[in-house]
This record gives sequence, C-alpha cells and structure tokens, in this order.
Amino acid sequence: MRNRLFTVPALAVLLSACVTVNVYFPAAAAQQAADQIIDKVTGQTASGAPQSGAPDAPRAPQSSPQGAAAMPPESGPRTSAQDWLLVGFERVIDLAIPVVHAQGSANLDISTPEIRAITSSMQQRFGQLAPFFSSGAVGMTADGLVTERDLNAVPLAQRALVARLVAEDNRDRNALYAAIARANGHPEWEADIRRTFARRWVERGAQSGWYYQDSSGNWHRK
Repeated sequence: MRNRLFTVPALAVLLSACVTVNVYFPAAAAQQAADQIIDKVTGQTASGAPQSGAPDAPRAPQSSPQGAAAMPPESGPRTSAQDWLLVGFERVIDLAIPVVHAQGSANLDISTPEIRAITSSMQQRFGQLAPFFSSGAVGMTADGLVTERDLNAVPLAQRALVARLVAEDNRDRNALYAAIARANGHPEWEADIRRTFARRWVERGAQSGWYYQDSSGNWHRK
C-alpha cells in the first residue's frame, strides 16, 4: 500500500522536474535575432551563419526508457484508479516536455508590430547617428545603449542634435529589449537579451574606428 501511495507524488515530482529543467534562455536564438535586427538597423547584409565561438544553446536532457525500470516495484497489483492516474501523468509528461523544450530551442519572435515599429525608428535614425559614431563623439555602452563620448568632436550648433539622437535611440533600445522578452513570453529574459545585443552591437554593428565601452566603463576603439 505504501508503494502505491508513493507512485502519485513521485510522478508529480518527476513532471515538475521535466517542466522546469528544460526551460532556459536560448542564447543562440537570441544572437540570431539580434543579428537580424542589427543588420536591418544598420543596412548591412546578413552574413549567414553566426560567428564561430558563439555560445551554443544547452541541450535538453532526453528521457530514457531505463528511467521507468528504476522506479521502485509495487508490492501488489495496481487498482484501476492507479492505472488511470499513471496514464494521465504519462500523457501530461509527453505533452509538456516537447512544448517546453520547443520554447527554448525555437527562434525568438521578432515580428510583432511593436518590435517592427521600434526597429524601423532606429533604422531611420541610424543615418544621422553614424557620422557621430565615426567622429568619436558618440560611442556604444556595455549595456546595449549609446552615449555621448566627446562633444568636442561636434560643432557647437550640432550638440543639441547629438543629445536628442542619443536620448531617442536609447529610448528605442530599452523598449526593444523589453518588447522581445515580452513577445516570447519571458519578460525575465530582458537582461539576457540586453547583454546579447550589447555584445553584437559592437561585434556586428560597429564599424572600424567606432568607440565602445567595456564593463568597467573604459573606452576602446574597434
């Protein structure tokens, strides 16, 4: 009788483990999404495969038929109620594992109207910002934003323009990272998406001679 009572909670724990373990931030998919948006904003041609050395998304553990054999044997025949519960748990597990795994391995959705509108806004502004990146007046930060770096490189009459462009672009960038996380059902991914974009803005979006900050705030020239 004790073994029979153990079956239901044990299966519940197993189901919970299967659902939570397979949910992870899809780093490779996030990089692909970042590259697509950065190429759109900057007008670059997509180069295809991601760079070598890009972090691979972790693989979800696969179930093994031997797992069932490891379950403690029952001391007696199961009742019809136990059979019904076992079948129910098996069906729930079969449905849950592929769905959760798919959430982690599929491409991120960057096609919502909000994301498209933000991308278009950044694309229209990029042509104005590019000369200030080239002159060193503006640089990229370690948290996926842009900032004024050296206003001495800008004529006095254009400094107000630089300040406005930087503020508007940062507004769009912050909105973009949050929108991608929400569109994919994981608002908690916003910080990871921001870090992915911050790295890819420098590696893919910045041209030679543009400035960017490291995590300590030090400036480097690409």
